Amino acid sequence: MTRPETPALTVDIIIEMHDRPDKPVVLIERKYPPQGWALPGGFVDVGETVASAAVREALEETGLEVSLEVLLGCYSDPVRDERGHTVSLVFVAQAAGEPCAADDAANLILLDVCDSQALAKVRLAFDHEKIIADYCRYKRHGALPLPE
Repeated sequence: MTRPETPALTVDIIIEMHDRPDKPVVLIERKYPPQGWALPGGFVDVGETVASAAVREALEETGLEVSLEVLLGCYSDPVRDERGHTVSLVFVAQAAGEPCAADDAANLILLDVCDSQALAKVRLAFDHEKIIADYCRYKRHGALPLPE
């Protein structure tokens, strides 16, 4: 039997800095195309669980050891990534300490992503505007989004 062609599997992590007032979220400025600001994340390696990939990607891109709190959702729109079809599992995580941009991150900021005026100052990559809107709804109402 031939192996089917499937989308690439990725993870994204909404890292809440629980040691700071208002628990700002870490956004990274992407070093490689597509350009823009994004949630930390990346591809799941063969032999790795999605949870392990999320913890690894957070550490590689921000230097933070995270504690995964909840699986926010699954994002699978075929056009969410201009490089090709990817499916991303998005986690909400907690961290403390001083983040630093590394690996695929050229820079990073801490931002109250649920403040629309603050968020409007950054150009987001991928479908991260939708993911952040779902996260803010989850924080306000406790409801998780339906999978795509």
